[in-house]
Amino acid sequence: MAIQAAAGLLFQGVYRDVAWIKAAWFGNDIVTLLVVVPLLAAGLLLAARGSVRGRLLWLAGLGYGVYNYGYYALGAQLNVLFPLFIAAFVLSMWTLAVTLAATDVQALAARFSGRTPVRSVAGYMVFTGVGLALAWIAQWAAYVFGGTVPSIGEGPFRLVAAMDLSLMVPLFCVGAMLLWRKRSWGYVLGGIAIVQGAAYTLVLTISSVIGGLRGVAGSMEQAPVWAVWTLAGVAAAVALMWKVER
Repeated sequence: MAIQAAAGLLFQGVYRDVAWIKAAWFGNDIVTLLVVVPLLAAGLLLAARGSVRGRLLWLAGLGYGVYNYGYYALGAQLNVLFPLFIAAFVLSMWTLAVTLAATDVQALAARFSGRTPVRSVAGYMVFTGVGLALAWIAQWAAYVFGGTVPSIGEGPFRLVAAMDLSLMVPLFCVGAMLLWRKRSWGYVLGGIAIVQGAAYTLVLTISSVIGGLRGVAGSMEQAPVWAVWTLAGVAAAVALMWKVER
């Protein structure tokens, strides 16, 4: 991830997409290099010492890698970094699967305090998941039944909607239901969802600012919305993990 993100920032001409998509890639690369890679490193070090927070940060960073590099691998115009996109996507996916398989979920969940506001966090998660689902389905229906082309175009819309509806929405909604009932997997999926979600809304915040500075119409106006959602995600992550016992 670090190599790809650094290369994308140093050699900005490598991206061959239209202006608003280039802004999205640069926002991704900034957050990946400056936030997610350090989060992964810290999470791995802390997890090696038996930290529950560290393990959840590590898992969330890997989840971000799967989701983020799915976009690069499937959505970016073919360029010299394509092998790195595939490598980051595959390594994130398999490392996440192996780490989850090796996680004692019940022991991890038992480390959470009974004072953890799980239902407040679950409420945030279900609101986010259902909100995403409704937003994409409404735009799909408007296009299919009303002929209204999505503002980002039919092709990009199809990719983003498919990624969110297949990866983010189930993660948030299933995790919320399990967390509400205080099931063991709810703590794991909840931790992954809210940290990964906050990281990606940070991507959208920075990408919107970059797009606005580059003259992409409507980009800057989106930044405050994504910034608020990033803060909500960070608050949910803190609320969930603050009371984890040693």
